Amino acid sequence: MGRELNPSIGSFDIKEWAELVPGLIGWTMLNISMACEQAVRRGGRITDSMLLVLLFQGWYVFDALWNETAVLSTMDITSDGLGFMLTIGNFCWVPFTFSLQSRYLAFNHVELGPVKTLAICSLQALGYWIFRSSNGEKNDFRNGQNPKNLTFMETKRGTKLLTSGWWGLSRHPNYMGDLIMALAWCLPTGFNTPIPYFYLFYFTTLLVHRQMRDDAHCAKKYGDDWTEYMKRVPYRIFPYIY
Repeated sequence: MGRELNPSIGSFDIKEWAELVPGLIGWTMLNISMACEQAVRRGGRITDSMLLVLLFQGWYVFDALWNETAVLSTMDITSDGLGFMLTIGNFCWVPFTFSLQSRYLAFNHVELGPVKTLAICSLQALGYWIFRSSNGEKNDFRNGQNPKNLTFMETKRGTKLLTSGWWGLSRHPNYMGDLIMALAWCLPTGFNTPIPYFYLFYFTTLLVHRQMRDDAHCAKKYGDDWTEYMKRVPYRIFPYIY
């Protein structure tokens, strides 16, 4: 998909810039704009639900920018060329659809209260912990480090596949964390309409498709070794579910 894999001007990586600046930072700016709209309508203050969406999604973007080196090992950077799909995705799709929760809350003022706020915060913390720690294990291992002494299996190609830690629970534990966070981002909007949950539905479809695509690629790449690996790590994303 796409054209050139990593187009650049000198040392300036165009695709990485498109991922982080118009996509993630544009998304954050739209969220802030929606919070300002709500504040104007409410006499200068925002709801607890809007605050949660700002904090959760803002932290996600900050984390991506702070851990920018981890972005370099994602499928968008390593596998997909910078063509129509990624260009439209980064400049239009990400900022304007990922901000639907704040857009909804700007005009529908949902107050959660302390109990619901605490429950949603706990769910967000769980998802972030799984997302960050599993990605940390992967990035350390790819860089030749194994501080947790995780087990792995050798392949005939000479590469290694993790079989313990988060990567022993499922083949894509980072996707599990991502989806738990996606649910936490949508819950502050309540249940009056499915529109703010579009992100969750879309992201689930995207990550399941990526998982299937990755499994097919690895089966072709590793052959019998991949069959053995699937026996050791049978679950795709959610342990004991999928």
